[in-house]
Amino acid sequence: MRNSDSFVWWTWERWEQEIDWMALQGINLPLAFTGQESIWQKVFKSNRFNLSQADLNDYFGGPAFLAWARMGNLHGWGGPLPQTWLDQQHQLQLKVLDRMRSLGMIPVLSAFSGNVPSALQRIFPSAKITRLGNWNTVDGDERWCCTYLLDPTDPLFVELGKAFVEQQIKEYNGTHHIYNCDTFNENLPPTNDPGYISTLGAAVYKAMSAGDNHAIWLMQGWLFATDDWFWKPPQMKALLHSVPVGQMIVLDLFADVKPVWQRSDHFYGIPYIWCMLHNFGGNLEMYGRVDTIGSAPIEALRSPNSTMVGVGMCMEGIEHNPVVYELMGEMSFRSEAVQLEDWISDYSSRRYGTASGGAQAAWKVLHHTIYNCQDGVADHNGDVIVEFPDKNPDLMYVTGNRDSLKLRGSFSLSGIRKPRGGGKLGHNPHLWYSQADAVRALGLLLSSADELGEGLPYSMNGMLGLKLPCGLITQTKSRVLYMIMVTLPQFPRFEISLIPVFVKMAECMMVKTISGPDCVTLFLWAAHRLRR
Repeated sequence: MRNSDSFVWWTWERWEQEIDWMALQGINLPLAFTGQESIWQKVFKSNRFNLSQADLNDYFGGPAFLAWARMGNLHGWGGPLPQTWLDQQHQLQLKVLDRMRSLGMIPVLSAFSGNVPSALQRIFPSAKITRLGNWNTVDGDERWCCTYLLDPTDPLFVELGKAFVEQQIKEYNGTHHIYNCDTFNENLPPTNDPGYISTLGAAVYKAMSAGDNHAIWLMQGWLFATDDWFWKPPQMKALLHSVPVGQMIVLDLFADVKPVWQRSDHFYGIPYIWCMLHNFGGNLEMYGRVDTIGSAPIEALRSPNSTMVGVGMCMEGIEHNPVVYELMGEMSFRSEAVQLEDWISDYSSRRYGTASGGAQAAWKVLHHTIYNCQDGVADHNGDVIVEFPDKNPDLMYVTGNRDSLKLRGSFSLSGIRKPRGGGKLGHNPHLWYSQADAVRALGLLLSSADELGEGLPYSMNGMLGLKLPCGLITQTKSRVLYMIMVTLPQFPRFEISLIPVFVKMAECMMVKTISGPDCVTLFLWAAHRLRR
């Protein structure tokens, strides 16, 4: 998902920076999926499969939607991909692989999941190809949904999978033998018959190993979390045990909120990696579960009969909430649970380059509120600020606390998919902390501005993007705060002279009245200054 939500437009310079950061964090099993469409183009257009570029234009998603196209959730949307893009991404992948390997990492490549272009039916009319269900549509138009799955019992399945792996090995100057493949990402098999599911899993691995006889299948456990009503023990065991022992590793993708290892007796003996998902869709709001992150991986590792072999980060978007990722990055080096009070205090000093009492007090508040969500809700961002204009402050108002959320006006949610991940459906917006505490932390940071230097602007951007409209302000006030929130992140540098302004803003919000002329003028003036 990060390919679509965060780094789809990255150049080599930005990739190099990210790979170096991963090395510093001790990451040794990075995903390397960039440019795989170039490999598929060569395979599908070869004399054996004989598809045309027009056929592939209907198959490949556009650059910003490649993650979903690769996982078989949609096809063609946002495309077609220009040949210049395919060539450039292939060259970028070669640099990415070279850098990862030079730092001792094991890049994970892709494998064939069974997802094929619809045109394959024309070339191979006797092939067993099934059209899957509707994952999502745009304006009710099904031309981009309902992808096509090649039946695992069809001889073409192994042939295609073998060709893809072999072409990667050729183009990428070798392999480290670990491949990711997810056949049913938020899609369901055509049957819940364990026999069919076992056959499918065996075919996926057979296709991998036909191209690389040392292949290891790295599989997301996301399907077990998001569609747990379908993946009961018989179905889970059928898939997990369809591969020779030691040749599969499962990512417990949502272990920070909904750990699958607990209800599957450690994936029924299959090695797994405890993963923090944390972020859906590049959501930039302040959110975290640091108490869980600092202890749950150790609990899983020490649990009886544990088959846990590592920890991982599987966020859908990056460049937000650095405290969460700094902590998670340490967990692969730890054998004891983290003492969070001390760790947070030290983090504050590292972040700002000084041991500021005000900053440490602010981060103590943030630790126990914003960064300690324990409600079990999958944190999709449904806030007005994010979903405007689909949700417009003119059409809604908020009163009371999160348990008395009231909406005015009407807007349709029929085109929005249900929140993914199997977490509980929470209130919309999702609010799990005291807003008064959040404002108190903001005030503590502002009061220490002279000490915190260049570390403060990033904190301010985050704090002013909180859900402060919810419960503290009315319809008119929401529109005013919306202006300031959407404006602030546009500016790379924060004017120190504006700090008193934001102190006054915090005071306005604390007393729950920004309708007076002084406060309204203050908000509008600050927005104007930040736009310059």
